[in-house]
Amino acid sequence: MQSNQTFTDADLIQGCIQGDRRMQKALYDKYAGKMYAVCLRYMGNADDAQDILQDGFIKVYKNLERFRGEGSFEGWVRRIFVNTAIEQIRKKKNDLSLTEKEESIELKSVTAIENINEKDLMKVIKELSPGYRAVFNLYVVEGYSHKEIGELLGISEGTSKSQLARARMILQEKIKR
Repeated sequence: MQSNQTFTDADLIQGCIQGDRRMQKALYDKYAGKMYAVCLRYMGNADDAQDILQDGFIKVYKNLERFRGEGSFEGWVRRIFVNTAIEQIRKKKNDLSLTEKEESIELKSVTAIENINEKDLMKVIKELSPGYRAVFNLYVVEGYSHKEIGELLGISEGTSKSQLARARMILQEKIKR
């Protein structure tokens, strides 16, 4: 079998379930780059992102039999990585407990963020605290609602809105500099 052969997701899933190491490597090779980018967005530094990448793939391999084929396999894999990153953020719980006063901050338009290129934006997003970065990524990048973010992170919907507003304000200030 050639090493550059392309396998379908169904082939990869079946091979991994059967314990075929070549298929496990092929699955890793196919998705590691994309999932590392997801991990890096949430964790903000390469070491933590690498840890989440490894933990995420372990979970993917252990749970492959649970994939029911509803939706894309890549989406299912991405969800595992997002949840793994969120679990780690929850453990650290940095900056996730805002006071009720901070929850009243309203969302403001952030035109500076809209006018920055993606590379520069990713750089300043990495500088956000883990809590703000998680909420920003879940809402803006992944498309979760504030209610879903609250449930995922164990915070109120208002706190999610507040943290998004704060993250946007911080980003706007960093971008203006």
